[in-house]
Amino acid sequence: MVKRTSFSFVLAALAMVSAAAADYELAATPKTVVIGYYSATATPVLTIRSGDRVNIGTVSGSPERLEKMGLAAGEIPAALRDIESQVKERGPGGHILTGPIFVEGAEPGDVLEVDIEAIRLPVGWAYNGFRATSGFLQDDFPYSRSKLIRLDRQRMVGLFAPGIEVPLRPFFGSMGVAPPVEAGRISSAPPWIHAGNMDNKELVAGTVLYIPVHARGALFEIGDGHAGMGNGEVDITAMEAPLDGTFRFVVRKDMHLKWPRAETPTHYMVMGTDEDLAVAARTAAREMIDFLVHEKGLSRDDAYMLTSIAGDFSITQLVDGKVGVHGMIAKAIFSGGK
Repeated sequence: MVKRTSFSFVLAALAMVSAAAADYELAATPKTVVIGYYSATATPVLTIRSGDRVNIGTVSGSPERLEKMGLAAGEIPAALRDIESQVKERGPGGHILTGPIFVEGAEPGDVLEVDIEAIRLPVGWAYNGFRATSGFLQDDFPYSRSKLIRLDRQRMVGLFAPGIEVPLRPFFGSMGVAPPVEAGRISSAPPWIHAGNMDNKELVAGTVLYIPVHARGALFEIGDGHAGMGNGEVDITAMEAPLDGTFRFVVRKDMHLKWPRAETPTHYMVMGTDEDLAVAARTAAREMIDFLVHEKGLSRDDAYMLTSIAGDFSITQLVDGKVGVHGMIAKAIFSGGK
């Protein structure tokens, strides 16, 4: 992972980033999104160079369902209606993903560094919903229900119900690159080595995501905006909402990863996914040990011990076909806090 000498300085710099600072603008339109898949053969909608910054817009939801929840027609982004009516090619999943973005110089074996510089809430609403055929507790809730949640963007809270206000912490549920060519077109629902639908609520503005590259150009896609979420995402949705974000993309020839990793201002983060929660947890634990050995110079035995006494492992999500586990270890325990 990147060794940063002054994260406070970095955060101060990120705070000054504005939309005008980006090299490219990529709005969500019928011509700039794919629905439901990641693929090494997908056609890029934008080509950039390593180091470029992009403002990316995303949309989420179904206009018809949103109106049934009580959202006024004028509150639904026009782009969402256009995408719903015009995009006919759809993959196995259901996510609307902006991209793919082709990053020049990215080759299989490299790592794509995604600096999440800013995330913006362009609308004052979000929604949550579960269905009889999805969610972690389908037997307990064998029916469907949806709920519109108004957002107070001044105070950064979601107005869930009278007397219940949920803090907003926006992040993108799905950020990923193309899977290996031999995997073909894969569903946008399960996360994997390409990252994808991780639903990791720690990936907020000011964090950095590192994704192994599996196809030329990386082919980055993003969507599934969340105004906030609890670890687990047990009913299969969070506070789903359109989001805009500013990202800087860097091709890392000096890094080689098997699984996505990340870095927050205070922690290093590793991840694991699998259909089996225990396997996902073992993957994350092994990734933590690998990080400590190769980045911090520990022996494998010491890395195992430090993982046990200082690593925190949490369930990322339980509902995406492959469950997720992420492990975090504080930078403060290392000399110089980095």
